[in-house]
Amino acid sequence: MCEHSMKARRTEKINPFIVMDVLERCQELERTGSHVIHLEVGEPDFDTPSVINEAGMEAMRDGKTQYTHSLGLLELREAVCDDYRKRYGVEVSPERIIITSCTSPAMLLVFSALLNPGEKIILSDPGYACYPNFINYVDGVPKFVAVNEDEGFQFDPERVAEKVDAQTKAILINSPSNPTGNLLSPERMKRLAELGPYIISDEIYHGLVYGEKEHSILEFTDHAFVLNGFSKRYAMTGWRLGYVIAPEEFIRPMQKMQQNFFISAGDFVQWAGVAALTRAEDDVRRMRDIYDERRRYIVPRLQELGFGITTEPRGAFYVLANAKRFSSDSYRFAFEILEGAHVGVTPGIDFGKNAEGYIRFCYANSLENITLAMDRLQSFLKAYPAG
Repeated sequence: MCEHSMKARRTEKINPFIVMDVLERCQELERTGSHVIHLEVGEPDFDTPSVINEAGMEAMRDGKTQYTHSLGLLELREAVCDDYRKRYGVEVSPERIIITSCTSPAMLLVFSALLNPGEKIILSDPGYACYPNFINYVDGVPKFVAVNEDEGFQFDPERVAEKVDAQTKAILINSPSNPTGNLLSPERMKRLAELGPYIISDEIYHGLVYGEKEHSILEFTDHAFVLNGFSKRYAMTGWRLGYVIAPEEFIRPMQKMQQNFFISAGDFVQWAGVAALTRAEDDVRRMRDIYDERRRYIVPRLQELGFGITTEPRGAFYVLANAKRFSSDSYRFAFEILEGAHVGVTPGIDFGKNAEGYIRFCYANSLENITLAMDRLQSFLKAYPAG
């Protein structure tokens, strides 16, 4: 039997996450003594706020290191409900929430519960690189709709409507967006909700918005799934804590998968999540203000260097910049920047065909490092052949 035939076919559907290729090359350079500035990986550079750390340690000291209810601690689910009530004015029942070991398992639960083989989910192009991999893994079909720079990379509901057919189960939105940092307007969210399929709303970057107000899909419809978590807003990437809010009829099917595949999120980790939602808002405000300062620096600096940014990003910590004046091959260009300037950036092709020719810059790094990265990039581009 040949080696290829021994592998499960589902593994062939998973594309590499290119940003990890960049990160791993950064690490190779660092092992040789090079100083690399990381603007590639979307991870907060802040320590987890002390009030959260202390809550987690207190929970461990109190012996809260056991399995919990598979839906998650009631106290944490109630805190999520309170958070959505305060932020968006929507009422959510704790019985509609499953606490997960970060947002990626939440995606797996949602797509597995929602999709039969061959059924479709509409996605934006560009969009988060892992979405189609999850969908393909459960034998669903990702259907892409191009979102364009001159429209702020927002879904056009009319173009989305053209893709909706009898096999379309859901439309996935992500606002603020990875990789663009842009928000979907409430008017467009409302129109998308009226198209009929479920809306899956990835709200992981809520709380990191500058000069605007983010909106939850639950303000417009209950015919929706919300994906959210603690990694970005609370600088808790290593804690691995997330949740899904779902229509009531999907909770039991997803709970059964949770029981079999994951059992429950960590006990003491969930207590840290309660502290995050109830006691860490001042820390979030401080981190958000610092991100905003960096955003206001990096956007004009990139424009001065010749990158195109038509719509100023207002959320998350990303800028998707048009680099076509330098290269139409974003993969090659990103690695040339890394080798030549020792600045890690992410090629647009990681986020879809419509992002080819773009580069994503992540400003989850100190202003000092971002300034040095822009200086290095300026020197690199002076010697780079345009086009």
